[in-house]
Amino acid sequence: MAAITPQHTFDGDLMAQPMVVTHGNMLSCAEPDYKSFIAPNSLRRMTRVLKMGLTASLKCLQDSGIAVPGAIVTGTGKGSLQDTERFIKEIRDYQEKALNPTPFIQSTYNAVNGLIALQQKCTQYNNTFVHRGFSFEHALLDSMLLLHEGTADVLTGAFDEITPEHFFIKGRIGHWKKETISNDKLYEHPSPGTISGEGAVFFALTPAVTAQSYAQIGGLQMLYKPSPEKLHAALPEFLQQHGLQAADIDLVLTGENADTNHAHYYEILKGYPQLPFKHLSGDYETVGAFAMWLAAQILKHQQLPSQWFPMLQQQPAKLRNILIYNHFFGEQHTFMLLHAV
Repeated sequence: MAAITPQHTFDGDLMAQPMVVTHGNMLSCAEPDYKSFIAPNSLRRMTRVLKMGLTASLKCLQDSGIAVPGAIVTGTGKGSLQDTERFIKEIRDYQEKALNPTPFIQSTYNAVNGLIALQQKCTQYNNTFVHRGFSFEHALLDSMLLLHEGTADVLTGAFDEITPEHFFIKGRIGHWKKETISNDKLYEHPSPGTISGEGAVFFALTPAVTAQSYAQIGGLQMLYKPSPEKLHAALPEFLQQHGLQAADIDLVLTGENADTNHAHYYEILKGYPQLPFKHLSGDYETVGAFAMWLAAQILKHQQLPSQWFPMLQQQPAKLRNILIYNHFFGEQHTFMLLHAV
């Protein structure tokens, strides 16, 4: 696994990393030194999301010991916003004449997948899902199907970025909080809207446990605009399908984000041991990938990074099953289940 996020998640011991506090409603990634992964002549032509996506994927392959993956599957909500905005501005500035095609080429959703394939000389299955809040989850589902069909291993990931222009546009439709807060105080400010984020997270998935395995994916379910009754019934049904009961869940990582417009959805988790995670990452379409990375790290280390969770009273006695429940602005709802290996 590898992750580039607003926290220091790329290098070092996770349990020793302090929480990065951003005094504003737009969280940006703590970017690593890309020169160790990307040649300098290529680096200067790439935008942030391309650098983040390629570097996270290469670090993931390095961590797993896989040189050429059997397939590359990713999800993204917006692709390269920086390139898209640049191309649109040039259309206006140059009146649709003498346009540079590079920003358009790099703005396509599958640009990161193409770069990974070129870098690793991978000519296998290559796919990108762009399904808003289901983007990463559909990539994960596709990867699981590929493994079931006999693919030896799959590089699965997600990437999204935030820009000042996009932050402004989404703010106009009420996505972000009107008051300016710091991410460590997010849950002390319940009000309409939340804080924005970004990230690039990659996983090397295999059909069987290996020496490098962090966790096992136990289940996945997606619900589109479910009624309150259907949502309440979905969670126990999901657990029952995988041979579990509420008492078997040691921790629920929730997508709670202090947005009062959608706080009622989390009532289904009443009675479960739970912790929110979006004060660490902000909110964006593929934040589920960050949650899965965090859950896998917790299961691997068998403890929570307490400095990241000031609301944590005490470490759980055991960590065998972690459930992730997230939704994207009340529309796309997802359950993901992870087991310790």
